[in-house]
Order: sequence, then C-alpha cells, then structure tokens
Amino acid sequence: MEKPGVTLSAAVQEHLRHLCLREFPCGTGSWNKSRFLPRTWRTWRELVPREEEAVNPGEETVEALLDLVRSPHSPWALLEGSNAEDRFLRELAIQNPLVLKDTFFYSYFRSLRVVDKQVSLVDKGLLKFLKLEELVLSANQIKEIDAVNLPPTLKVLELYGNKMSSMECLWTRPPPHLQHLGLGQNKLLGPLESLYVTADHWPNLVSLDLSFNDLTDLQGMIASLSTLPHLRLLVLQGNPLALVPYYRGFTIDSLSQLCVLDDITVSPSEKHQFRGLSHSGDLLAREAQFVVTIGNVKGVLDTSILDPEPGPQGPFITYNYYVTYDFVEDEEGEGSDYGGVLAEIVKPSPSTEQLVEDIPEELFEEAEDSVESGLSTLSGELEGSVASGGSGSLPQVTDSAEELAKLRPRIDPRLCPSPGTVLFSTVRKPWTNVIPCNYEMQHTLRDLVPLKAFLLAGTTVTIVEEKILSWPLVPPPVDTVLPAKKGEKDKKGEKDKDKKGKEGKDKAGKVEKETALKEQKASKKKELPKELRQDPPVLRVLGSGFVALEPLLGGEPLVSKVCNFGVIRTTETDRLTFLRDAKNKNKNAKKAPEAGKSKTKVPVSLEKEKSAVAAYNGDYQPQPLTVEVQIRLNQHLSAEEALREISL
Repeated sequence: MEKPGVTLSAAVQEHLRHLCLREFPCGTGSWNKSRFLPRTWRTWRELVPREEEAVNPGEETVEALLDLVRSPHSPWALLEGSNAEDRFLRELAIQNPLVLKDTFFYSYFRSLRVVDKQVSLVDKGLLKFLKLEELVLSANQIKEIDAVNLPPTLKVLELYGNKMSSMECLWTRPPPHLQHLGLGQNKLLGPLESLYVTADHWPNLVSLDLSFNDLTDLQGMIASLSTLPHLRLLVLQGNPLALVPYYRGFTIDSLSQLCVLDDITVSPSEKHQFRGLSHSGDLLAREAQFVVTIGNVKGVLDTSILDPEPGPQGPFITYNYYVTYDFVEDEEGEGSDYGGVLAEIVKPSPSTEQLVEDIPEELFEEAEDSVESGLSTLSGELEGSVASGGSGSLPQVTDSAEELAKLRPRIDPRLCPSPGTVLFSTVRKPWTNVIPCNYEMQHTLRDLVPLKAFLLAGTTVTIVEEKILSWPLVPPPVDTVLPAKKGEKDKKGEKDKDKKGKEGKDKAGKVEKETALKEQKASKKKELPKELRQDPPVLRVLGSGFVALEPLLGGEPLVSKVCNFGVIRTTETDRLTFLRDAKNKNKNAKKAPEAGKSKTKVPVSLEKEKSAVAAYNGDYQPQPLTVEVQIRLNQHLSAEEALREISL
C-alpha cells in the first residue's frame, strides 16, 4: 500500500532527526560537558571548546568519539547510502555541537538530497535555504511543483522517478540560473511539452535529461531545444521519439553545439555523416522499424519414432514444427493482413514440406472430439489443441486473445498473444536434427507510445509441435482369399478325375496365382490412399520463454538471444532416431543407380556416429531445446540513408 505523501520540509527535519546530532556520541552531555565554557559568558567564546590537557573521569576524548561514528563496525556508524554532508554534520556535532542551530542549517546547505522519502509537496519552507544550489528529489511522489517555492540560487534540479505528467508547473517561474534539469523516468506526455524547454525559461541550461518519458514529437522538441544557446548535454533515450531510425542523426544535425547525446560523445565524423538531414525533418516518417529474425531450432524430439506403423486404414501421422512470438499492434496504421500491424515480409521462406490444409469452420466442434480421442503424445498428455489456418508461405497471424478464447476455450494460453499484441509464426517445417526457420519479418509501427510499453514488457517465444492425423476417405477393400479356395477345390476335383495327365499343369497355375496375389498385397501396402481426410491439428508446446526487449528502448540496436528450454530428448529416443536414419540411408544406398558407379554405402554423419557411440558408452548428453532469436531496431547511419528512404 502506498504511503501518504509528506512535505519536503517535514522530510528534511525527519532526516536530521535520524542523524542523531544531539545524542551520544554527538551533541553535549556527560561524555563531554567539561569541554565547554559556562553558559553565563555571553560572548562568542561560548561556542569555542576549552583546550584542556586532561579529560575528566567518565568523559571521552574527541578522537574516541569520532572513531565511533567513522568505524563501519560501530553501532553509531552512519547508515549505508549517507552522503558526505551527513558525515560532515555528524563529525561537526562532536567537535563543536553548539554551532548546530537552525540558522546554521539554512545557511550551510548548498546541496540537499531527499531521495525516496515519499515527498509529494515542495512547500515554501525550501526558501529558507539561502545558499541552496543543488536539489535532488528523485524517487518520490511529486506530481507537480510550484516553481515559486524553488530558491532562485538553484543550479541543479533533479526530479527523476516521480509522477510528473507535464513541465508546465516549472514554466511559471523557473530558477533563472539553473544549469541542469533532470526529469527522467516521469510521465511527460504530449506535443505541448516542447513549449516548456525554450530559452525564454531556461537561458542558462547546459544539461537536460528527459529520458524514459512518453515524448513522441521529435521535430517539435528539437525545434525548441535549438533555442537553448548553452545546451551541451542532452538525454532523450527511452522516449518513443528515440525509436525512429533517424533520431540520432536528426538531433545531432539540428543541435550543432551539442557535445553529448544519450551519454555518447558526438564525434566530428557523426556531424559530417548527418550533415543536412535537419532540413528534411518534415519529410521524415514518424515511425519505428524492427526486424525479427528466427534462426535454427535444435534439440527437438522426433515424436514420430514412438508412433506405430500405420495400417491400410490409417491413421497416417505427420509432424511439423514452428516458432511463434508476439508483437505489438499498430492502431494508427492502415489496415493490413496481420490484424492491424504494418508488417512487411523481407525474406519469406517458402515451404514445400507443408501438408496442412485449411480446416472449415464447420469442423471446429468435430475437432474437439477428435483431439480428446486422438493418440497420446510422448508424455501422455496433450497440452493444447486448436484448428490452424492455411499453410502458405506467408507467416501465420492469430487474432486477438479474446476471439481465440471464444473459438477455442481449451487452447493452451502460451499459444495466445498477450493483450494488445498479434501472434506471428514461422513457416511449419518437418523434423530434422537442426530445423532451419530462415524467418525474417519487418514490423513498421507509427503508434509509438504502446510500442514503448511493449518493449518494456518484452515478448514470448514459443516452439510448437503440430500433429496431424489423416484418414482415407474411402476405406480400402478387404482382401479375400475366396478365389484361391475355389481354385483349390477345382484343382482337387481335377486331380480325382485325371491324376496322371494334368498334375504338372495344375501345380504351375497354382504357383502363378499365389505369386500374383502376394505382389498385389505388397503393392497395396506401399501405396498410400490418394485422398485423405485430415483431423484438425493437435498442437503441443515444446518450450516457451521470455525475451527482454528493454535494451532496445535504452539505445541498444540489437537484442540477440539463444532461448534455452532445457532437454526434452532422452538417450533412448536419440538412439532410436539414429538407428532409423542409418537404416533409411542404407536402403537409399541400395536403390541408387549403378550406371558407371559401384554400389557404395552412404556414410552416416560423423556427428551422429559419435553421438551413437557415446550413447552406448553411457556418457551421452542429449542436446537441449534451443532457438536463435534476434530483434533489431533499424537506425540510419547517415543522412544519405535517411534521404534514400524518403525517395522510396
């Protein structure tokens, strides 16, 4: 529960009380009373301690008292986080405690730090500090400040981590000599904020920190900042406006006197590379561009090795694997095929292995029954089932979580997008030891404030196994042996009539018929039915993990991660997979054409051979389930690159 706010004056008094300046070993008392002159003397000398050669019994020397406050192991040591002024006051309270009066405090303090003290109101008591130059009020509950209560001597004002939604309150009467203003980690929002950072209000401002707010109007903000003649240090990272690809170049070219931008020194080469970009500010698109790349998936269990061989009536089981991730919607963007997201495929990966067909909506109810009665997976449990859409070369996009919940009440929540996002997926691929996704998608977004919230929240990457059961539309005919039996009876009759003349011919005919029947049965087993009915896909989540995207908001151009979901294979399943692959390769080698070449056995890969040997030796460790993910924020590296995009 949030604590009630307090005034700044009350917080300062509470801080001084915690310093215990009038209690042992500070202040005056039985431990040092003989060091001071009698109070009957009304002279300045009453503030000067006596210089006595010996200390009275029961009293402590100044050095002993100072050791008590300086030693980190002492119970009277300062608390962790205390500043230099706190230490000075504690030592002064030992050396000359009679100096510590209210008038001394108000004239002594040049820097005042009140951090995380639940301050919500800066009252007029602050004006009593006549020489105050630095005021730090970070991590409090301040929503606005009456600038009238700020001392005119202020040179540094820091209000990080408060709840200020506008700088308008500082606009009325700002401290005229202020050189640094820190308003990072607040809630500044709206295009009007740029009106409050002009030279009319801050003529001596050298450093300005507006990081991690919700400012979106880069052109308007830079136009106002260009009026500040002494501005040399600027921090705007963490704002939505810093996500546009031309942010750094446009800012550097517009503010020629700037020395440091976002804690990075502005080099002469940077100024040269972005020269002239500021003249095209109105033509630059106010949108952010991200490229999501998904590479190889490793460590997937080949579930098909655990399935029985299908009979003539099925089911014929196929498995495919894909990766999903969620990305923010763009409500301001024009309509698109991806649920409102302005998305452009950079390198679509066509898939020739895709076997899934569109499932009509009429089969949704049938799908539930089919999923419940389907074959069990490796673990014996199905984590979720859903009817999936088409399998074209374009990445799949799922509708909102609310619509999915209505359509598939039993769907695994990890297969649903988080609120305000859209679910994207790679092309479905069959199993291999290393599944190459080859996925790359560009996301272009104009609604930058929700984009910032999404980057702070991060995305979820999920590896999904899709299992499809197929059945023949027309059941295959049942093989009968009646003709054979009938022939046998005829042959027996013929044997009775003429045992000597036709016995050889009957035996030859019987052998031919039996051979033809065997060949017919073998061909029926090899040929799959041409027309199959597919059940709705059964989806199983193999692994799901979080990917933090906040570094992109803090200025990093790339987030690259290998998501590790642990080991789902076993030594036994890997051994079965190896033996099956080796058997298939040997079969293919025997069927290879012999023209001009002698039969040679296809060698098994060295890596798999070593794995098999290790498995038999008992020191084999199955590979963990991993997927390679990269999210890159597009950033222009020169004015030419930014202007080229305008021409396109």
